[in-house]
Amino acid sequence: MLKTIGSRIQEMRKKKGLTQEELAERMDISPHYLSALERGVYNIKLTLLVNILNTLGCSADEVFEDVVDCSVKTKANRLSDMVDALPPKEQQRIYEVVEALVKNASK
Repeated sequence: MLKTIGSRIQEMRKKKGLTQEELAERMDISPHYLSALERGVYNIKLTLLVNILNTLGCSADEVFEDVVDCSVKTKANRLSDMVDALPPKEQQRIYEVVEALVKNASK
């Protein structure tokens, strides 16, 4: 679980275009400590996690989506955002496929 959370933090950091050194400096921690957190070596304190989330501008759902069972909404929101970025014709095709899959799964 710690490796998964650390990996998510690393992913969010990279999405923001920050190096470990830059994020560590913003958070007033050492780059070595941040590296260890991203590798899942240390248990992360709640206050530090909140600080990381706020500094990166991401939600706890984004970090915990592979750890917490009820994080399906985060995945659905991300999928929706990806579909919204497509041309309308492609969006319609995807919605039709998803609707068919949902109907089939309900049977």
